[in-house]
Order: sequence, then C-alpha cells, then structure tokens
Amino acid sequence: MDAKPKSSILFVCLGNICRSPLAEGVFRTVAAERGLANLFVPDSAGTGGWHAGSPPDPRSIAVAARYGVDISGQSARKVDAGDFSRFDLILGMDRSNVQDLRRVAPQDAQARIHLYLDYTLGTVRDVPDPYYGGADGFEKVYRMIREASEALSTRLTGTLPVSGQASSTI
Repeated sequence: MDAKPKSSILFVCLGNICRSPLAEGVFRTVAAERGLANLFVPDSAGTGGWHAGSPPDPRSIAVAARYGVDISGQSARKVDAGDFSRFDLILGMDRSNVQDLRRVAPQDAQARIHLYLDYTLGTVRDVPDPYYGGADGFEKVYRMIREASEALSTRLTGTLPVSGQASSTI
C-alpha cells in the first residue's frame, strides 16, 4: 500500500494526438526519474473526438523517443463527463482548451481546471499546437512540456530532481 495517496492528472489538448500525449508521457518520465511514479496517475485526452482510438502523431512519438520517452502505446480519446470526477487536476494546453473544459465541467470541478504553463510555471502562455508545422515545432513543444513537467512534479511533491537527471535532457 502506498504511503501517500496518488494524484490523478489529466493533460488536455484539442485532439489528443500532439501535446497532451506528449505531456502525459513526459510527466510520467519525470516522475519515474525522481522516484515518484507511484504517486501519480497521469492520463491525456482531447476536447474533440476526431482522432479517438488513433496513436499520437508520428512527430510527437519521434520527439519523445529522441529523449527516451515512449508514447507510442497511447491512444487518443475525448474528454468525457466522468473525467471531471476522476481527476484531481485537469491541465489544458491552451486557453481555448481551458475554455472548452470549463464550458462542460460541473461546478464542483471548475477549481481543478488550469492552463498548463500557468499552473506549472506561473506563465499565462499557451503550449502552441505544432500539428500544422514541422518537426521544429514539436521540438519546441517538447522542451516547454519538459520544463513544465519538472515544475509540476516539484509543485506537487516538493521534490527536486536527483543531481544529473531530469533537466540534463533538455
């Protein structure tokens, strides 16, 4: 039995094939690097269901793999009503995602919905959608998500990375 309860975190973007699966995988990796994997249950979803059942975008898979993160087994899904009671923290990748989530969330879930970079880094900024761009956009998004994942882990646990880990991959 775990000494501490697990925190469930839902990362949300538009279609759940670029940013949110990357955020789920990177956060899972950061937590594992810090010996905290047993404390979290990360997941990801999209505000739209167009890609439901599809794997992440090949460019997200490639950039993740380049840094030792495997997201290839993930499958896109749309946020559903149960997510608002299942997750302790719901992080939208951009302000539009946050607005869409707030529009459909029950009142008692509103306080658990946040803009990802605002919640983690204190920066009211969107993680840009790299879908219509090239590989460099996915690289930029990876770096943003890695930094935010490290900050999220620290915020939720107060645990800093072990020397020589985590930030050395950026």
